[in-house]
Amino acid sequence: MKILITGAKGMVGTALAANLKNIMENKNRTRPGLQIEAVYEYDVDSTPEELDDYCAKADFVFNLAGVNRPENPEDFMKGNFGFGSILLDTLKKHRNKAGVMLSSSIQATLAGRFGDSEYGRSKRAGEELFFECGRETGAKVAVYRFPNLMGHSRPKYNSAVSTFCCAVANDQEFHVNDRSTQLELLYIDDLVEGMFDLLEGKEVHCEFDGAETVVAENGRYCCVPVTHKVTLGEIVDLLQEFKQQPVTLMMPKMPEGSFAKKLYSLYLTYLPAEKFKYALKMNVDDRGSFTELVHTADCGQVSINISKPGVTKGQHWHNSKWELFIVVAGHGLIQERNIHTGETVEFEVSGDRIEAVHMIPGWTHNIINLSETENLVTVMTCNEIFNPNRPDTFFEPV
Repeated sequence: MKILITGAKGMVGTALAANLKNIMENKNRTRPGLQIEAVYEYDVDSTPEELDDYCAKADFVFNLAGVNRPENPEDFMKGNFGFGSILLDTLKKHRNKAGVMLSSSIQATLAGRFGDSEYGRSKRAGEELFFECGRETGAKVAVYRFPNLMGHSRPKYNSAVSTFCCAVANDQEFHVNDRSTQLELLYIDDLVEGMFDLLEGKEVHCEFDGAETVVAENGRYCCVPVTHKVTLGEIVDLLQEFKQQPVTLMMPKMPEGSFAKKLYSLYLTYLPAEKFKYALKMNVDDRGSFTELVHTADCGQVSINISKPGVTKGQHWHNSKWELFIVVAGHGLIQERNIHTGETVEFEVSGDRIEAVHMIPGWTHNIINLSETENLVTVMTCNEIFNPNRPDTFFEPV
């Protein structure tokens, strides 16, 4: 399959082209049914000759080209309707009945109603143009009315999320007019997966009840059903939490598929290079060092422990706290003793054979560096963040 993407340098076009190439080059093997031979990228700096050539060869067209912030309102119709006419006429010229996807907007739903706009009217006109072409030629036409899109794009342009992400990441001032304003957001990765579904004939159809998208088997439109409804206040609060993570070490809750997980990934793309790394507090003494790496709200913390040659660390037990010791470099011995029964166990550990060893509640434990020359490096996870006011840690030699 040869794919043409118009508007290929926009936010959606860039992401879609990159991910189609991943499939074409067999880097992404999650869609074995898709066989991509070529990805043609057309944008404003491309030539009419290139468009003509691509339209002659393409098996499917993603028409993402459009105008959303022109200097003159008349340019809405020129960009969102006029180019669509050129594209479809060029396909007809080559008698190419390739399937076509049109990127429209939820704003088209308001066309002809109170609150409509030149932008919405131009999108609605473009939709009808493509539907008519489908009826005339028999080609498959899939019109998507996207809500607000969320991906890496130019800040202070047409995405409040990008604007806030950039401002927070770069310590810039920003203003929220109304924290209670709710947005329906579609994340770029979900959109791309929806486009893969379309290529596989698995697209989701829908209709619109006012501004609400309603999945409908025989709906006239198509949609990507994975969206998130969040307020501006919720967005900026999450971003401020993300910003503090290098200081607090607290990793926000980000369940699979959650808005927070997607927003955190997007936020990171706006970090300036000097913020790609940050210092961690190393607690250093003559035995080595101990450094907390990450805190979590419900799964405790992860730390790194370095023991100098011959050093013994630990020699304590916990009532309820438990830990995992994972030696990643060096050669050591872990000893544990049940404080009630006296039962003992020991485990020789090495970075050459990485294993995880439980520190059991009620068992006093230590870790000994057996090497005379090398440091012992241990990753330690604990089910709770250390609280100096309630340490649940009691000295007792093994």
